[in-house]
Amino acid sequence: MKPSYPEFITIGKILSSWGIHGKLRVMVTTDFPLRYSPSSEVYLHRQLATIESVEWRKGQAIIKLDVISDIKEADKLKGELIEIHSNQLQSLPEGQYYHFQLIGLEVRTTRQEKVGEIIEILATSGSDIYVVKGSHGEILIPAVDEVVKSIDIDKGYLVIEPIKGLLDLNKKAAG
Repeated sequence: MKPSYPEFITIGKILSSWGIHGKLRVMVTTDFPLRYSPSSEVYLHRQLATIESVEWRKGQAIIKLDVISDIKEADKLKGELIEIHSNQLQSLPEGQYYHFQLIGLEVRTTRQEKVGEIIEILATSGSDIYVVKGSHGEILIPAVDEVVKSIDIDKGYLVIEPIKGLLDLNKKAAG
């Protein structure tokens, strides 16, 4: 089953207002921080907005959007998402994928045994970990070449070669 892609992709979350002129403090959730540049177009409540200015503080973006004029408006936006339209996505090198492209993929072994479906991706400093939900609960699959043998986005599946004990001993703890 080929997964469907979202029309809008989250690139940040508004943490708070900043100052009295309607600036927003944003937790950046994109690998492309240049998306937060003056004149860049983003979406807030699925409405187009343009970034007028940006400052960086401790890894967070302080942005001024053309659609927000004062602190009252900015205060109401805490917790809201900053998004881009899917047609604004950067092309990735071959063999690299956005997380949203992998969520929903069926996971199979090299013997064509169905393991489950990727429901979440945990980003770690070493490599990502795919949380796969199947008939026996959730299993954690490391996204490393020794385990992940192929990914076919168009056909909607990922093939793994499970190392000994992976499918039995690597079940996510319930709770």
